[in-house]
Amino acid sequence: MEIQEKVKNLIDLRAQAKLGGGQKRIDSHHSKGKFTARERIDMLLDEGSFEEIDMFVTHRCNNFGLEKEKFLGDGVVTGHGTIDGRIVFVYAQDFTVFGGSLSETMALKICKIMDMAMKVGAPIIGINDSGGARIQEGVTSLAGYAEIFQRNILASGVVPQISAIFGPCAGGAVYSPALTDFILMTEQTSYMFVTGPKVVKSVTGEDISTENLGGAGMHSSKSGVSHFKVSSEEEGCNAIRKLLSFLPQNNLEEAPLFDSNDPINRMEDSLNEIIPDNPNQPYDMLQVVKAIVDNRDFFEVHKNYARNIIVGFARLNGSSIGIVANQPNFLAGVLDCDASRKAARFVRFCDAFNIPILTLVDVPGFLPGSNQEYMGIITHGAKLMFAYGEATVPKVTVTLRKSYGGAHDVMSCKQLRGDFNYAWPTAEIAVMGAAGAIEVLEGRNIAAISNEEEKAAYINEKTSEYKEKFANPYQAASFGYIDDVIEPRNTRFRVIRAFESLQTKKLTNPLKKHSNIPL
Repeated sequence: MEIQEKVKNLIDLRAQAKLGGGQKRIDSHHSKGKFTARERIDMLLDEGSFEEIDMFVTHRCNNFGLEKEKFLGDGVVTGHGTIDGRIVFVYAQDFTVFGGSLSETMALKICKIMDMAMKVGAPIIGINDSGGARIQEGVTSLAGYAEIFQRNILASGVVPQISAIFGPCAGGAVYSPALTDFILMTEQTSYMFVTGPKVVKSVTGEDISTENLGGAGMHSSKSGVSHFKVSSEEEGCNAIRKLLSFLPQNNLEEAPLFDSNDPINRMEDSLNEIIPDNPNQPYDMLQVVKAIVDNRDFFEVHKNYARNIIVGFARLNGSSIGIVANQPNFLAGVLDCDASRKAARFVRFCDAFNIPILTLVDVPGFLPGSNQEYMGIITHGAKLMFAYGEATVPKVTVTLRKSYGGAHDVMSCKQLRGDFNYAWPTAEIAVMGAAGAIEVLEGRNIAAISNEEEKAAYINEKTSEYKEKFANPYQAASFGYIDDVIEPRNTRFRVIRAFESLQTKKLTNPLKKHSNIPL
């Protein structure tokens, strides 16, 4: 009988722990259109796979009457489970317990599963919904944050780290997600900021809403803090599952290989006609990307931020690849500060986790102007160059149209250790466009001609001469900077064959403690 009572007591305690802060607070949480921590974990993981740990942990604080109110689990649900049969470690903050505020013991729970993830080499997923530090605990709460930050830093580049922001995330709490690889936010119900609207108002006088200061829309389009914006928590969990399908478990493994029913030699005749006759006319690079990849399935990252460049994941013949592509449909595909940072970070992630990189180039140069110079476009452009030059994974580059000046060098050129550099016959690889080049090269001669008709004829003659020499890929190919000029409709086949030939590539950088990328 005594054993049965102990078992019943265990069952009762488990039921109590699963209620978090109690049914009333759960109902309040649901009324705001939000799920509880355990409901979110169930949505995210394979059915029945979650194994919870530290269910019976409680806080140790005796300040401000907190010792009279204790909840099993103390504001965070932690454990491990599987996604598509692959193990992941997860923590989900429970807003029904003290508003999900971070205590010393809550931090210890999170750190424990992060340490476990590092030991076994598995991704870490954090679901954030917290009011911040537990003020009653003072400096021990701050120390708890720092312990988490340190683990985020050590795990970087070792196991994938994903942060889902499904509620408030403010103050020091924002820095753990910021240290992870990908951040996902829900519209209307999540926000991130270092200081809230009230503090902003009192310090600067600026009157701004929570949504405009730190909402999902702002962070996914203006600041670039958030990589994904979703309309619901269900959509967010599905996005995380899909993202992980492209990634390896850790930096010593390869991404999972899928069976592909999309023929390697599938021809895309539309690509032979996608480049407009007018070199200044835009087209949608996403159409090119989708035409090349398996089953037109492209998982875009940072979709709403720095739209002049595209980054994301896809598969070629079942193998994961990362894609970086200029987007002529937005700002003519120029590189600016934001686009350079966006692409550089994506390239470094792919390199850290053994994901080959396909680069599709149509770039007229860097965005000119004092604003860009003041924002440090030199340093930001150098980040992208550094990322490509440092990367040792297989790199295949295809130049579709323009590849001018320093932007040519930055976009995975042969000299940055590009493995295969192809070009379409429409490619123009030069220091600058024909009109600008003639203005520099023939400026004095043009100025000396007084007759306007003769001047126009001379400009046209010299422009045509420049185009004949440089508005094609063959000069670069004559130096071996372009490995082959390929038919656009055959791009998929040539790129797949290139990556397959690079499967056993081995390249290491010089021994060093770490590089000093221009931050």
